[in-house]
Amino acid sequence: MLKFHRFLMHRRGLIETKVKPYDPAKRFGEGLPDWLVQELTRFQHVQQRNWRTARLEYAIRRFWYSHLHLWRFLCEHYAVRELRNIRRTYLQDYIDERLKTGNAISSINSELRNFHSFMLFLQGQEYAVPQVLLRMHTLKEPDPLPRYLTDEQVRLLRDEMEGRVTMAERVHQRRDALLDRATFYLLWQSGLRIGEVEELRLEDLDLAGRKLTVRQSKNLKDRTVYMTDTTMHAIKSYLIMRGPGPTDHVFLYRNQPVSNDLVRERIKAAGKKVGVKVYPHRLRHTAATQLLNAGCRITSIQKFLGHKELSTTMIYARVHDQTVEDDYYRAMSSVEKRLELLGKPEEKQEIGKEWNREQVLALATQLTEPELNLETRLALVAQIRMCLVGEEAGLNVPISNCYVEIQQDHPPPTPSFML
Repeated sequence: MLKFHRFLMHRRGLIETKVKPYDPAKRFGEGLPDWLVQELTRFQHVQQRNWRTARLEYAIRRFWYSHLHLWRFLCEHYAVRELRNIRRTYLQDYIDERLKTGNAISSINSELRNFHSFMLFLQGQEYAVPQVLLRMHTLKEPDPLPRYLTDEQVRLLRDEMEGRVTMAERVHQRRDALLDRATFYLLWQSGLRIGEVEELRLEDLDLAGRKLTVRQSKNLKDRTVYMTDTTMHAIKSYLIMRGPGPTDHVFLYRNQPVSNDLVRERIKAAGKKVGVKVYPHRLRHTAATQLLNAGCRITSIQKFLGHKELSTTMIYARVHDQTVEDDYYRAMSSVEKRLELLGKPEEKQEIGKEWNREQVLALATQLTEPELNLETRLALVAQIRMCLVGEEAGLNVPISNCYVEIQQDHPPPTPSFML
């Protein structure tokens, strides 16, 4: 009954979706020094000026989790109560502990960087911060390549999403299937982040212009994203079934803005059904890779994805660049053909005992004839090289029939004046 009452209130527009009040200091500050909780709270207020409003609660939770994990280790293992009690070896022990428990190096480095930023903040607040805490070095991170889907895997996922819409019998099943299909195409063909899909508003859609605007994305930057006809059709079909809602979010589920967890689990479930390991950000990697291989300029992909640095976009060129692949196979094919013209080892003539300098000079004379084509010239060069190798080894090579064989396999072209 409470849920039904809340639903009716939403339909009447009497309830607005707002960020819930959240006091992490009271929830996570137990057992920590009062000065530490107080300064972390001040540091949070400074940092959140650059956070998106729609993701504020999530960002606050992440901030406190990242900072308190390190500080609790220092307080519980070494009874640290003041800055002067911290030793460099304590931080190194923390790194070893995190590595033993299987945490990723990138996660550990993120915590160390947050700790360093907090030390700089305390220094600005006139705290006596030991210099050794300001010179902490992070671990060397591996440089992995983004994971992308092959064309066949994308086809399987697309067919699964389209099949859900076709097979849906009831109204709510069709609405959910249309939601899944629309989010899938936005993640894949438009390269949106999952948070951008979650926060997309109706006013950001320009269906006539086949584009949408992403508001205050990563680094608080806006950007324009274009949509294909397929994506347009998927969104229009969903909007017909969407109906009114308490907010102007594009995607609603049970009369509430869709959550990124729901989108993520729906995408993973669809991939599991067709045997494809997929998650939302992997579809974004796939979009970038496919655009690059289709000949799209790297600077256009940078703007399309909203990357601040071009070096971030260049990572996809290392993943799978069709141009590099084609150039490699084309060049290697040319190398193999040249080697075939020189003759395989088993095709070389047997080494004899009747070699003389006049025969090599005869071959060289034939090589100067202007009517010879390239293949004939290469064959003559191969015969001369074989003779010289035989001379250095103290052997003789019979080549009296070389010119006859070459003329039979590669007859010289008829001079133009005889045509």
